[in-house]
Amino acid sequence: DTSLTEVNSFSPSVPISPSSMINQYKFEDEPELRDLFITVDDPESHITAIETFITYRVVTKTTRGEFDSSEYEVRRRYQDFLWLKSKLEEAHPTLIIPPLPEKFIMRGMVERFSDEFIETRRKALHKFLNRIADHPTLTFNEDFKIFLTAQAWELSSHKKQGPGFLSRMGQTVRAVASSVRGAVKNRPEMFTEMNNYMETFSQKINLLDKIAHRIYKEERDYFNEMKEYGPIHTLWSASEEDIADSLKGIASCIDRCCKATEKRMAGLSEHLLPVLHEYVLYSEILMGVLKRRDQIQGELDSKVDALANKKTEKDLFSEEIGKLEDKVERANNALKADWDRWKQNMQWDMRSTFTNVAENNLRYYEE
Repeated sequence: DTSLTEVNSFSPSVPISPSSMINQYKFEDEPELRDLFITVDDPESHITAIETFITYRVVTKTTRGEFDSSEYEVRRRYQDFLWLKSKLEEAHPTLIIPPLPEKFIMRGMVERFSDEFIETRRKALHKFLNRIADHPTLTFNEDFKIFLTAQAWELSSHKKQGPGFLSRMGQTVRAVASSVRGAVKNRPEMFTEMNNYMETFSQKINLLDKIAHRIYKEERDYFNEMKEYGPIHTLWSASEEDIADSLKGIASCIDRCCKATEKRMAGLSEHLLPVLHEYVLYSEILMGVLKRRDQIQGELDSKVDALANKKTEKDLFSEEIGKLEDKVERANNALKADWDRWKQNMQWDMRSTFTNVAENNLRYYEE
């Protein structure tokens, strides 16, 4: 749906390869020099009397002056990543925080603590940290720095320093949040359009995610049948001398098809499924961000209404309204900038992902 992607169409009269199509699409604000590099690797199992969990090595290399060293190496478990995400949401309620993989990502497809599960999660955690590192605001968050540099005991101590903003939202904001169910009275048109866009995007990306999983399941079933079918022809050839060579030829052909299908499945599971699922999670995050922006707007609207009905304490209300107007403006500006950046990233990811799938399919059918 071109109304969703808003990308330039290519002339149908000019044959363009998928790879060259990707090269035509570049980030306008892509930084030339990066000063923060993060790697998540080396998963390690830990078994205690209470639980079993995995930790990952997080290696950070940087040239930034605010870091005391140029390189750090720490180990983090999944719960530490969850803590970081919640702290970023508390500090930046109207910025788009990258999604984390769910606790049981790809449930039904891989077993928990299997090598495939751990590797899938490692890649997702690596992407999560690097998306934060590439973000113009989140990358300078103090909790992010602590996550990358603090030793386990230091991080544990820091995590105990009381609840954050979201967990201690005031009664006023809670009341506003519960009352802001429908459209906000003074919501700017831009944010209504964003809301409508995300509702459509959410439906379509969820549908794509379901279709991709169904395709993968059908490919896997086909692959499992072929794995049994090849050896049957080899055994059959032993008892049919007249057509032994033909049967062996069929067995060899099935084996080649089997290997090609396995490569195609690997392409789907490594490149298509994770990207689609990441944007399913992004759609939920964005709906939450828009809701939080509306809550801030709703708080301002309720104060303005209260001021209109109040005969006394007008000076106090005016001061509060001034602060809330600043808060709404900051929230709006943060979301506008992040929205444009997210949309550009999403278009790039979708284009490169589906181009990759197309090229993999071409190779598969050629084989």
